Amino acid sequence: MENKNLKLTKQLRHELHQHPELSNQEVWTKQHLIDFLKVHTKLEIVDNGLWFYAIYHAGEDKKNIAFRADFDALPMQEHIDIPHASQFPGISHKCGHDGHSACLAGFALEIDQKGADKNIFFLFQHAEETGDGAAQCAAFIKENNIEEIFAYHNMSGMAFNSVNVIDGKAHFASKGMTIHMEGSPAHASQPEDGANPSFAIAKIIDATPSFVSPEKNEGVVLCTVVQVDIGERAFGVSASKGDLLLTIRALYEEELDKLQKNLEDLALAQAEKYGLKASFSYNDAFPETVNHKESSDKIRQVCDAKGIPVVEVTEAFRGSEDFGHYLKQSKGAMCYIGNGEDYPQIHTNEYDFRDEIIETAVELFKGLAEL
Repeated sequence: MENKNLKLTKQLRHELHQHPELSNQEVWTKQHLIDFLKVHTKLEIVDNGLWFYAIYHAGEDKKNIAFRADFDALPMQEHIDIPHASQFPGISHKCGHDGHSACLAGFALEIDQKGADKNIFFLFQHAEETGDGAAQCAAFIKENNIEEIFAYHNMSGMAFNSVNVIDGKAHFASKGMTIHMEGSPAHASQPEDGANPSFAIAKIIDATPSFVSPEKNEGVVLCTVVQVDIGERAFGVSASKGDLLLTIRALYEEELDKLQKNLEDLALAQAEKYGLKASFSYNDAFPETVNHKESSDKIRQVCDAKGIPVVEVTEAFRGSEDFGHYLKQSKGAMCYIGNGEDYPQIHTNEYDFRDEIIETAVELFKGLAEL
């Protein structure tokens, strides 16, 4: 990577870090990235409102490939003392999406200056943390005849500057599930006069271990209680409504669907038993992410040619990643660049993206563009 481009990329990363924005609110972030590319490249920019992409045109008869970066931040306070600390209280880039987008922009600089034998699409995506982003951007694949798409995520607990690769299932599917139960209030001394959802919700919670049992599922299935909110702080009134918030997660999407149906069916049965109304809502829905071996092999090939250490990942990550939406539409793969075995984990107070991995990411993308 050219030194001038590396310096520009680091500076951009720090600017993005100072101006974090939550999912679906990334107005400044998106515009700053667009302005950076307009100032430093001649790439075509296609603005789609919440997200955008840039294009390097090699010719109509050339292959179309894409590279994606996310740019939303987290609702977390900046706790570490760094020169480029977040300027917005309660919001910070604790997942490294500032680094992902800066790397993609740095890669764009290199391609714009040195050229390529493919049409390259640089996709800058909003709202990865909530799962909204890729679902809204997925049509980009068919609209532009994208034949292959790549991305990387920085990851702690992995050897510094190593590239970590997995074939097939890379991330679990998941979603947030809210079960709402509503009955009728009564005096606490006469609970029989009302309909209290507490027992129904308790029985749903009690049943979850049987739904996720390894004996009943092919892959790992998880049901995590996130919050139980029943009634009011009024000791004279029997509770009349309540919410059970769960995160449901599975290695296989079909088993996630089965878990969801089991929970819904049980909730409806309990509602009928206790004279309640049950309803359901869903948030933060993520697909399973399944890498294509052909694409993962290309990552291995580039790393071998450039002397970048490769580590084979043996199990899918339980944490979800919305990149799976793209992999349902096209070949592609996501890999992981190590922050170091003892480096603070993402989504923790002590974490900050490591600028030292920028060049590794850009060189990896450049190698993929040249294959």
